[in-house]
Amino acid sequence: MAILPAMKKRSVLFAALALMLPGQALAALPVGDKAPDFTTRGALAGKTFTLHLAAQLKKGPVVLYFFPAAFTPGCTIEAHEFAEASDAFRKAGATVIGLSADPIEKLQKFSIEACRNKFAVATAAPAVISAYDVTLPLRQGLSNRTSYVISQSGRIAYVHSDLNPADHVKNSLAAVKSLQGKTGR
Repeated sequence: MAILPAMKKRSVLFAALALMLPGQALAALPVGDKAPDFTTRGALAGKTFTLHLAAQLKKGPVVLYFFPAAFTPGCTIEAHEFAEASDAFRKAGATVIGLSADPIEKLQKFSIEACRNKFAVATAAPAVISAYDVTLPLRQGLSNRTSYVISQSGRIAYVHSDLNPADHVKNSLAAVKSLQGKTGR
């Protein structure tokens, strides 16, 4: 009978490890839901400012991408890719904003070094991480890697949640382009 508890422990361990490995993760905000509004501190080109989602949406669609931690390999790769595509996002009428639980001082440096002064990054408070249901499994306080495209009307138009940064930029840009010409984009 001692084997059964050992097998349960091993199963729980494997399940926990699977959650930490790159791969698909589920985001709770489905397409069509209203995006939760928030105000936070952001940084662009090292300069801090107050970022309010509703104000950003007045300009057009917003790509709101959550990342676990600045200056980690996957997050730096993703930031570089968003920076490289920033002109294409702007041409499509969208604003890119990165969010993580990092303190604003760290994000100031990240906005220069990884984001290459091309787009804003901001601090995601626990309430924002919870509202967007992007809590990283087994890492309370950190956000999962999840990209949302929010239409100008404030509705979720696209969501991609995957710890692998590979397709976030490409898929988000395609989703933004699909909004062009639609009313309430």
